[in-house]
Amino acid sequence: MDRWKGRVALVTGASVGIGAAVAKELVRYGMKVVGCARDVEKIQKLADECQSTGHSGVLVPFKCDLNNEEEILSMFAAIKAQHNGVDVCINNAGLAHPESLLNGNTSGWRNMLGINVLALCICTREAYQSMKERSVDDGHIININSMSGHRVVPSTDVHFYSSTKYAVTALTEGLRQELREAKTHIRATCISPGVVETEFAHRLYRDNADKAAASYSKFKPLEAIDVANSVTYVLSAPPHVQIGDVQMRPVEQLL
Repeated sequence: MDRWKGRVALVTGASVGIGAAVAKELVRYGMKVVGCARDVEKIQKLADECQSTGHSGVLVPFKCDLNNEEEILSMFAAIKAQHNGVDVCINNAGLAHPESLLNGNTSGWRNMLGINVLALCICTREAYQSMKERSVDDGHIININSMSGHRVVPSTDVHFYSSTKYAVTALTEGLRQELREAKTHIRATCISPGVVETEFAHRLYRDNADKAAASYSKFKPLEAIDVANSVTYVLSAPPHVQIGDVQMRPVEQLL
């Protein structure tokens, strides 16, 4: 990770869970991390914690609604003005609503597409353009995907969500191919965890606390730091090594 010291990383959805863990680890390794979310107070608390711990990097909170393209573009403009640009983009933000295919609400589907697919694509495009205009040839774009992007579980609550994660799988491979066609050494990777104990299930089942809790009680789930460690592993790979997808599950998780 030494070559990333002082470089700039953007982490979306950095206020809680996997995003917060990734942001903290990158700061620990000396990176300047722009952490974005709608709730920047939590990111500010994390930034203060990183500073008090004496990490060599810095966490910069940035308020951004990823459903709003203008806010995303304004964020990238601010990063360019204040930090020159993005060297690493971690597309972590994602969400799920329990909207089935037969009876789901269009608004829930649209929200999942907006955050899980469109915002990811916009951030990817802007990060690449930031790298290209500064002749950064060793950048990295990492999409936090899901095992739901590789198999469909028999649960109507997550079928549409799974479709957005299948999109991330395809988009990451498409990005890798386009980067090769552009004759750049910028790398593209997706990390696909199974069950991770975060606020995810509690938000998915916000009206059913018991169901949310049950999501993490069947076996020992992954922790956010496990995914963060996968991010640093990918970033630590030699520049000539392209890691396409890291699939990881709790040992006892079947699907």
